[in-house]
Amino acid sequence: MPRHELINSRTATIETNEIRIPPYYYIHVLDQTTNVTRLETGPQIFVRKDNEMVLMNPERMITVPPRHYCIIQNPVVRDENQQVVRDNLEQVMLEHAEEEIRLQQDPFPLFPGEELKQKVTLLNVVPALTALRLKVTRDYVDAEHQQKVAGDEMLFEGPGTYVPRKEVEVIGDQKAIVIKPNEALKLKAIRETVDRNGKNRVAGEEWMVKRNGAYLPGVYEEVVERSRAYVLTEKAAVHIRAKQTFTNHAGKKVKSGEEYLITSEQMETFIPDVYEEVVGMIAITTLTNRQYCVILNPVGANGYPQLGAKKLIKGEKSFFLQPGELLEKGIQDIFVLSDNEGILLRAREAFEDTFVQPPVNRQPGDKWMLKGPQEYIPSVEVEVVTRRKAIPLHENEGIYVRSTKTGQVRAVKGQTYMLDEDEELWEKNLPAIVRTLLSSDRDTAADRGDWVNPSKEKKKKDENDVSNWDASKVITFQVPHNAAVQIYDYKSKNSRVVFGPDLVMLGPDEQFTQLSLSAGKPKKGNMIRAVALLLGPDFASDFIIVETSDHARLQLDISYNWHFHIKDTNDEKEAAKLFCVADFVGDLCKSMASKIRGAVSSVTFDDFHKNSAKIIQLAVFGVDPVTKDPQDEIFFPQNNLYVTSVDIKSVEPVDQRTRDSLQKSVTLAIEITTQSQEAAARREAERTEQESRGRLERQRIEDEALAENSRKELLSLQAESAAVESTGQAKAEAYSRAEAARIEAEAAVQGATLRAEALNIETRAELERMNAAREADIKFALEQNKLEIEKAEKMAKIETDKFNQMVTALGTETIMAMASGPQDHQVKMLQSLGLSSTLITDGRTPINLLNTAGGLLGNLNLPQ
Repeated sequence: MPRHELINSRTATIETNEIRIPPYYYIHVLDQTTNVTRLETGPQIFVRKDNEMVLMNPERMITVPPRHYCIIQNPVVRDENQQVVRDNLEQVMLEHAEEEIRLQQDPFPLFPGEELKQKVTLLNVVPALTALRLKVTRDYVDAEHQQKVAGDEMLFEGPGTYVPRKEVEVIGDQKAIVIKPNEALKLKAIRETVDRNGKNRVAGEEWMVKRNGAYLPGVYEEVVERSRAYVLTEKAAVHIRAKQTFTNHAGKKVKSGEEYLITSEQMETFIPDVYEEVVGMIAITTLTNRQYCVILNPVGANGYPQLGAKKLIKGEKSFFLQPGELLEKGIQDIFVLSDNEGILLRAREAFEDTFVQPPVNRQPGDKWMLKGPQEYIPSVEVEVVTRRKAIPLHENEGIYVRSTKTGQVRAVKGQTYMLDEDEELWEKNLPAIVRTLLSSDRDTAADRGDWVNPSKEKKKKDENDVSNWDASKVITFQVPHNAAVQIYDYKSKNSRVVFGPDLVMLGPDEQFTQLSLSAGKPKKGNMIRAVALLLGPDFASDFIIVETSDHARLQLDISYNWHFHIKDTNDEKEAAKLFCVADFVGDLCKSMASKIRGAVSSVTFDDFHKNSAKIIQLAVFGVDPVTKDPQDEIFFPQNNLYVTSVDIKSVEPVDQRTRDSLQKSVTLAIEITTQSQEAAARREAERTEQESRGRLERQRIEDEALAENSRKELLSLQAESAAVESTGQAKAEAYSRAEAARIEAEAAVQGATLRAEALNIETRAELERMNAAREADIKFALEQNKLEIEKAEKMAKIETDKFNQMVTALGTETIMAMASGPQDHQVKMLQSLGLSSTLITDGRTPINLLNTAGGLLGNLNLPQ
């Protein structure tokens, strides 16, 4: 604190002239004459002069105990003898802006100007395996006479107690890193330094520390990473790539970019060096006795991959793929061919095939087949084109086979067939619409009226049909009953017609003739697509607009019954007529419509309305030129089509006015009929109403007569009831009083009886309770006495047994000795005293001394 602040803060609190300074306390005194501040220490009684000012209350001196320190700001200057240096005014001299670290010493005061920058603090004890990171803030020479330059960093390693210096700053601590087994530290030099092994390191250099135990990095060492060892087993190896040219742990020089494997045969665990990069773990490749593989770019004897070469390895065997080696198609199973299997092989290069006997020289591009049963492992010169199985074919099944040499396509049917080396399956191209028509989900007869959109069927083919359609199988189609299919051979330019029921199998150059028929009302072209032509009988419906001679336009809904008639199905010319007309339905409807319009145009509306069926049938079928009678059918010789009948479903006017007039006439007829029915109903209702009124009046008269009779009976009954009521009231009152008295008496008797019974029950209950209590007391006393007797008997028995056991344990002789012990003791004592006899008494018991003297004196023989 500056001096003027210290004066301003403390002078106002000290007003006395005598200040008692205890031991180890001090004060600062300002001499206002010389403006010099001096130090006064205790113990003393300080008397302040008039020109002096005490700047502070007595303060305790600073005590630095052992293993502690403090920092003093602006310390005093001391000479060689550690005495305080003063100037000519006796003012202590200070080292301004300096610091002094004071350790353990006697209590000391702060001189004027000195400040306690850091309080007394415990010295930092650095434990083992740790260190303090120090930075030099100013140049100095340490205790070992080494020059330290500002900016240098160093470590204070434990165990030890760090004593701070003013030239050194603690910037952190650093702990040792424990290197476990199979671990290593990767270090990097921040600047030129010397590592723990005494080796000089340059800035940026990296090295590995693999020794197990605690490692404390140096001050200029940076821990890049902690590396874990790769555990190498018989099934795993490490793929290593060199980052730069160096000499590995085995003393071998490795070039930059070189790749190699480290296996368990070389070492159990592997920690990559700083110049090694782990590409990955390589698993062992294991082949069973039923497997093989082909290695691309195998490593040669010089240790480098032979680019473009191949190597065949057969099982059983286990090996690691060396860097640069690849497996062609991975691990493959050997080809086990059954008697109906084979493989197509192709030579990649010229070689001698020793697998067959005798050996054959194969040229590049040669193809051959191997058929089972046998096992085969292809060599590196052989390419397996495909694996083939014999195709079993039913008599109604087949496949298209194309020769790769001649290009000829043939159909193989009804046998088990395996393709040769120069044959392949040929896919027959069918339009999408034909695929749909041949689909097994579509019924030829039931679905004949469905309209199939060719463009949508083509899209379906592109999306789904490719995966569901096997075009290499012979196309088959079941011709339904009473139907025909035309097949055209584009190679021979001939056609044939097949009648159902039959199965059609297309040859390689054959196609179905598609039928595009009209449908709908009125008819539209290309609405029905079909392969099979139904021979009928069937019907075709159509709307026709006709106009009568009086210009009434009508719309007719007509159906025609038709069928095809073939006398001989084996006659190819007659059969071919069926398909001469591409759209027989449209042609039929158009022809019939023209005939009907011509016939209707020559008659009036009224005539047509009355004779429409006859007019249309004559127009359609005509008359017999010989007999002039109407015909009942019409024949089309172009395609052998017969129309046998015409059905007129409806006739509707097209003109709105005609339709309205017809509607009005129909409405008027309906109204007339309705009015006549309403009049008849009204007359019937009136008649029924009159009859009902007569029956109602008759019933009313009969009801009134009955009511009068009932009123008479009522009056007589009322008179009788009044008489009965007058006499019965008195009788009822007397009867009720007698009955009440009887009931009260019976109630009193019954109450007395119940009270007597209740008293009797209470008395009996009390007596039973007292008897039960007495019996319980007696039983309790008996049980208690019995228990006491049993207890006394048992205790007596226990005491007896105890006495007997004690007697038995002591023995007879012991008891006798105990009984005669005091007397024997007395006798022996008297004998030891030389006394022949003695008498001991307590003074209260009388003693007969009549014959005692004789006993005392012994048996003396007195003179006779």
